[in-house]
Amino acid sequence: MNIIFCRYRNVCEPDYIDAFKAFDINVIEVFVNELGVTDVSQKAGILLDIVLKSSPMFVFTINYFPYISMVCEETGIKYVSVSVTCPVVEIYNRTIKNTCNRVFLFDRQQYLSVKDENPNGIFYLPLGAAEQRISDLLGEEKSFRYDVSFIGSLYNEKDPFLELKLSEEKKKYFEDIIDRQLKLSADGQNYLEEAISDEDVELIKSLGKDFYPSDMSVRSIDHFVAVNNYLSPHMTYIERVRILNEISAGSDYEVHLFTQSKTDKLRNVICHGGVETLNEMPLVFRQTKINLNISTRSIKTGIPQRVWDVLASGGFLLTNYQEELPENFENGKHLVMYENMDELKELIHYYLEHDDERCEIAGCGHELVAREGTVLNRVISIIREIAG
Repeated sequence: MNIIFCRYRNVCEPDYIDAFKAFDINVIEVFVNELGVTDVSQKAGILLDIVLKSSPMFVFTINYFPYISMVCEETGIKYVSVSVTCPVVEIYNRTIKNTCNRVFLFDRQQYLSVKDENPNGIFYLPLGAAEQRISDLLGEEKSFRYDVSFIGSLYNEKDPFLELKLSEEKKKYFEDIIDRQLKLSADGQNYLEEAISDEDVELIKSLGKDFYPSDMSVRSIDHFVAVNNYLSPHMTYIERVRILNEISAGSDYEVHLFTQSKTDKLRNVICHGGVETLNEMPLVFRQTKINLNISTRSIKTGIPQRVWDVLASGGFLLTNYQEELPENFENGKHLVMYENMDELKELIHYYLEHDDERCEIAGCGHELVAREGTVLNRVISIIREIAG
């Protein structure tokens, strides 16, 4: 049994390849950005030839690519994609209606926003972690080197809001809305979405470089793009800097950040460079007493990859509340959630002083992910859906 795995070197790809191979599926890897062509139509032509020669059970990608869906629709081969980021703006492309599609989205709100465009081809599926690979890597490692850690981007290196040539008055207007959203809740961006007017959208569209167009989409997505591609990344930057500065100010513990982002706005935070995702990141998770998850606000209800990876590494996780978290984990048993800054600081102090309780929660979280939340579990669900 063959599948074609179209790769572009996303860090999640190796774990899905291993999971498919565990079911004796032969994985034909095609590196779509290394075909010697840059034009999408040329890529599609090369991929079409590969599909016709291989006759795969399906073509697979991490995240959704409209041109690959077009190739699969033409050949009658199923196209399976699994989202690991949110939002994936390409899912609103008109190709999402193609009968070949089997698209799996991890954020339920994103799934609900598009499922009616293809009820038989769009599904909700949480993310998972490669627990066995991580356990083999870490072995019996149980030492602690860090009090509190966060691994991830600050989003200032991918913040198109900062490139908009806005007046100071308009910039403050948008940042006041962002500030209001951050004070209202620890998750989501509902207030931001409702507060942004059509005039605001048109302004951002007129100033935004490479503003994603709606002409090939199932409906106008201008408001969606303005919020998620411009305002939401900026909100994530503001929130992460604010949280890291707040929890490190005057603290008797150390706060560590592992990132490739610029860190000039941080105070009292011990800043490291980025860590290699597959081989270094799990060790930091295991060696940290309290791992933080600060979800990007564009992930409205879903559980980010970081949550699964921390727990698969046997780390203790302190995360902002997300709507789908209580459906998968018990607060205080598998991980711990916070809903505001004061609660976050109280919980950090509490769990740094209660080692046994913290380690017990980390152990329970690891056991649950190892049993129910692996990439292998997710591939089983995908194959069952396709076979059904």
